[in-house]
Parts: sequence; structure tokens; C-alpha cells
Amino acid sequence: MQELSDMDNSHFSLRTFTRQWMRTCTAALACSAFLLSATPEQAHAQNLFATAIKVDGSSITHFEIEERIRFLRLLRAPGNHKTLAREQLIEDRLKTNAARNVGLVPSLEEVQSGMDEFAGRANLKREEFVKALNAGGVSEQAFRDFVTAGIAWRQLVQAKFAGRVSVTDDEVDRALASTKAIGGVQVLLSEIIMPAPPPKAAAVQERAERLSNITSIAAFSSEARRYSASPSRGRGGKLDWLPISQLPAQLRPILLGLAPGEVTVPIPLPNAIAVFQLRDIRETKAPAETYSSIEYAAYYIAGGHTEAALAEARKVASRVDRCDDLYGIAKGQDPSVLDRGSKKPSEIPTDIALELSKLDPGETSTTLTRANGQTLVLLMLCGRTPEVAKDVDRNELSLGLRNQRLEARSESYLEQLRADARITEN
Repeated sequence: MQELSDMDNSHFSLRTFTRQWMRTCTAALACSAFLLSATPEQAHAQNLFATAIKVDGSSITHFEIEERIRFLRLLRAPGNHKTLAREQLIEDRLKTNAARNVGLVPSLEEVQSGMDEFAGRANLKREEFVKALNAGGVSEQAFRDFVTAGIAWRQLVQAKFAGRVSVTDDEVDRALASTKAIGGVQVLLSEIIMPAPPPKAAAVQERAERLSNITSIAAFSSEARRYSASPSRGRGGKLDWLPISQLPAQLRPILLGLAPGEVTVPIPLPNAIAVFQLRDIRETKAPAETYSSIEYAAYYIAGGHTEAALAEARKVASRVDRCDDLYGIAKGQDPSVLDRGSKKPSEIPTDIALELSKLDPGETSTTLTRANGQTLVLLMLCGRTPEVAKDVDRNELSLGLRNQRLEARSESYLEQLRADARITEN
């Protein structure tokens, strides 16, 4: 499921899945007989289909919440998945009800196209994506409902607000000037990266949520020395100044939303959970550097974070100065022990992108693992290719400004729907 980690965490809807279960009963009489003969285990399963939340009379079942939680885990969404699942499902009911009230129901073709588009973000076909979801306990119907609600909401926002949003030439000129004048932003961070193999994931998630409430730099450093598996642990998790453009794209807006001393929500990574504290932020006169591609190599060592594996990694690191040297280390071994390639920043898994942001070309990291912590990753940055500057298209900029305003209108409208709704939770 690695591909799923790169996907956008858009707020779509997951309509009730109860009807799919009900279709397994061919008649009401058969269903009644099934319920009357249910074992305690079956009765527990049936309780999942009881109403957990009502939104203007529309039910959200415990089953839907559990399935959304699994979906969020597969997407590696940041935050408390249980809380986020409930909030998203409430919002989804508000959105779909509002769209249905004005006669907006996406067609089958629109939904299938939306599913194809969403799966394409993971470089998968719809059938491949559905198969991956099924393996993680999420149904195709749940995915279809998820997409349907998102399409319905976009159609509603367009119909309701598109005619009221305009962008003038003067506004485009000012935005164009700001893109040319912007400087680079650097952040001073502290990190805590905690291994979270499946048996310990829930406990580590709970700890990460507690750490997210820290506001003291000294307290965060103390916890980093206690829990972090990153090499920065010895420095209390403190990192040097980093250009924010080098950090993973999905992490940047989260960090820019913090005040010094504040901590991010838990960030899920493969086999790990991370939290970051912003210690300081500054703007430089030099423009922000962006990259078209980043080249790196990963050499895999059996044993995870055992002393033997880490000793082997140190031995290898002492013998290599650049990525080409790793070919000599891997010679005679199975080809799978070494991965090397050049990718667009958006295509690099979040945990790898995060580690690469701390490295200069030729430097290595041993923070990451694979195979549920059983394989150590010796990660090496080969180089970064700067993006060639290009002129900003006025039409694209105007469209971007318009979309920002539509988004602001849609968020305000959703808050209004929530305020007017009758929401009860069991």
C-alpha cells in the first residue's frame, strides 16, 4: 500500500454501507431468521450497523465509521483517525444532503471517471486501486460513495458560487508581482520519529497525540531524547535551519500554520509516526529553490534497528562517498538490496522525502525501516536538480485566485450548514 501514501487527503463522502450488507439477505423473512439465530459474535457484528450519529435525520453507522478509519489509515492521513472519521462523515452528510436538496446527483459516468482520477493519483488503475483497498478492509462501494460525495459537493459549490466569484486584472497584476518578489522561507524544527510496527501502532499513536499538545521547547526535547529513533535524538530532536521548499509538500502547509513552540498533529509514516515542533521561522532575501527531480539510493540491510544492522550500515557508510559507490557494495548480492532512481518531489514517499530534506549530496541516513521494521534502510542523497524558472501564465494565475475564493466560499457555506443542522451522537 506504499502508493496510497502519496495521495491527496480530500474530504469526500462515505455513504451508508448498510444496504450492501442487507442485499445479502434475499428477503425480509430470511433476514429476520438470521437475526433471531445470531451468535454473540454475530450480534456484535450487527451492532456495527446501529446508528452512531444522526445528521438531520440521516444516519451514520458504527460500520461506516470503522470503515472510514481503515480508509484513512490506508491513505496515511495525519491526525487522530477516529476523530477525523467522525468529523468527515458528518461533513459528508451535510454536503450530500445539500446537493440532493437542489437536485444534484452525480451520474454513473461522472462517478466512474472520479474513481479513475483518484486511483490515478497513486499511479494505479481503478481495478488495481480497489483491489488494494479490499486488501486493507475497505470495500469498492465505500470508495464509490467517497467519490460520489466529493463530486456532488464540487457541483453544488460551482452552481451556487461560480457566478459570484471574479478576479480583476489589477488583482492578477498584484499576484504576479508577489510571485516574482517572494523570498525563501526557512524553518527551525525539532522532531520526534517513533517506530510504530502494527502491534504497537495504537499505543504509539496515543503517545504522539499527547506529544502534539506540548508547547515547551525544553519539554519537547526531553521527550525526543526519550522516544525518538532519529539520529537527532541526542540533540533533543533539534534540526538545523531547513529551506521549507526541501521538505515534503504535504508537510509545508502544516508547518506554516504553526506558531513557534507549537507541535504538529501526528504524521503517519511507514512503520512510524512523527511529530514536529516549530522553534523558529525566517524569510530570506534569496528566492525559494524548487527542484524538478531528486536522485537518491536506498541500500537495504536485514535486521532493522538492531545493533548488528546499524553496525553494518556504519561500515557501509564509511566506504562510500557518492551513490555510485553503492554499486560496488551491492555487487554479487540480490539486485533487490539496492534501489536507485530519480523522482519528482511529489512522487517520493513522505518518510523518504523527509529524510532527504536533511541531507546534502553524499550524506546518508539510517532512520528508516521497511518490512514492518525488519529491514534497515541506508538512504543516500545523490543530488537535486533545480527547476528551471518559467514565466507565470496570467490565465493560470487568474484561475488559481478564482479557485481560492471558491474554496473560501465553500468552507464558509459548510460551516453554515453545520450550524443549521441537527446533529446528535450516540
